[in-house]
Amino acid sequence: MRPRKRFGQHFLHDAGVLARIVQALAPAPGDTVVEIGPGEGVLTRALLARLPHLTAIEIDRDLAARLAAEFPPERLTLHCADALDFDFGALGPGFRLVGNLPYNISTPLLFQVARHADRLRDAHFMLQREVVDRMVAQPSTPDYGRLSVMLQVRFRMQRLFKVARGAFRPPPKVESALVRLVPLREPLACDEAIFAAVVRGAFSARRKTLRNALRIKAED
Repeated sequence: MRPRKRFGQHFLHDAGVLARIVQALAPAPGDTVVEIGPGEGVLTRALLARLPHLTAIEIDRDLAARLAAEFPPERLTLHCADALDFDFGALGPGFRLVGNLPYNISTPLLFQVARHADRLRDAHFMLQREVVDRMVAQPSTPDYGRLSVMLQVRFRMQRLFKVARGAFRPPPKVESALVRLVPLREPLACDEAIFAAVVRGAFSARRKTLRNALRIKAED
């Protein structure tokens, strides 16, 4: 099936990379695993070889129909929906996420997942390498920014391995990487809205002092 640009589709087809993703996730029969963006189902098949049941979220109706025709509902619970609108909190505690995320929605989707970190066991995402670099960046480095702060107060994150462009169809313009996110046992205790506003203000004017950046933000 031809990938659709409006959904940011780049289908993973490299068998070696698929095996490494499954190995990193290490799914067990009792796990509640949710795949975001199954696409043509190559990772879906690899996961169902290890799991009795899988939940998947796919926005493309044609791809969702193909998956529904291939897998019976007792093996695959399929939601034809936008992951940005999906209620992950309804999945229950201890769910696991995995997926080759569309790069055009990666940042808002990461923030969406972060809001449910208290119910999440872990997540393994294929993302644009530059996004992963920002996620795991340390303070005082060029990649450190709002995304780094907002995720690091919620997760312990690890870049597992890089993936070349040729592993996808069509090849994206950038390299990719697999990242693991594990929620912190004791995340930062504060008002999330206030914290997000402070972080947004702090990084909105990098060349200004923190006090001036926040003052400018408060005056807007």
